[in-house]
Amino acid sequence: MKIFYFVFLGVFLSVSSAGAQYSAQNEAKYMATLKAVVDYKINDEENYGDIESLRQNKRFNAELMKMIAKLSNRRTKNATNNRVYKILLQAGKDVYKELN
Repeated sequence: MKIFYFVFLGVFLSVSSAGAQYSAQNEAKYMATLKAVVDYKINDEENYGDIESLRQNKRFNAELMKMIAKLSNRRTKNATNNRVYKILLQAGKDVYKELN
């Protein structure tokens, strides 16, 4: 009976682990898709001039750095990080589904 319990526990944990791994892979897939599409669209002819002018704008860059400073990859329990991460995941998922 103990062997059955350990086998069942092992199967249950491996299924849970596989589900978590699949979810993590999907999240990574959506984030990678979003980054690739954003990088591609930044270099688009229609956007390139506007993006370059923003890169030269000191006020915008200071404002952007202030916003980025609110985020951290180390503070995963930060509510702002969680909200931004969920927004990015949803955008990546939407883009992935649109293009796939």
